[in-house]
Amino acid sequence: MSKRFALKLIATGAWLAASAGLLTACSDDRPKFAAIDITGADYARDFQLTDHNGQPRSLQDFRGKIVVLFFGYTQCPDVCPTSMSELAEVRKLLGADGDKLQGLFVTVDPARDTPELLKAYMANFDPTFLALYAGSPEKLAALAKDYKVYYKKVEGKTPTSYTMDHSAGSYIYDTQGRLRLYTRYGSGAPAMASDIRLLLQK
Repeated sequence: MSKRFALKLIATGAWLAASAGLLTACSDDRPKFAAIDITGADYARDFQLTDHNGQPRSLQDFRGKIVVLFFGYTQCPDVCPTSMSELAEVRKLLGADGDKLQGLFVTVDPARDTPELLKAYMANFDPTFLALYAGSPEKLAALAKDYKVYYKKVEGKTPTSYTMDHSAGSYIYDTQGRLRLYTRYGSGAPAMASDIRLLLQK
């Protein structure tokens, strides 16, 4: 990971933390989450994407479930597989409530991440997880802007060996489809599972 990209991630996390402080300053009776509480945020409220089975998807499709949404790409060497593996572990830690968790993976590399490849990639982690993609580069850019997600193509030695720098956190929505939490990369499965249990109690 480049130093400049690391600084971007730190800046994004600091911005989200500051925003969360403003949102929670007026209320002391909220649950104590391990992740950043961004309840009431005016961004990342919905999406219009296509899943790896070719079905149009929006947050409304997952009402009644906790949704964890992550942006990444299938050829990511470390951050993406680690994040998805942790999410699969969260589902196991939830036990009987695991069926109330919906993992979503939004690709920032639709040029290489075909629906077939996305479906196979999700199968590596959990068969219930869905991969999503935007219909065009313009739609992906607009979605990333709305979600405050950074991504950038980094050229490789050949035209197809490039990598993608990208934000590494996850958004968590409650069972009513409301944005509630932002969890940083590396926070760990136990912490996320605990936060999800709190959301399920509400």
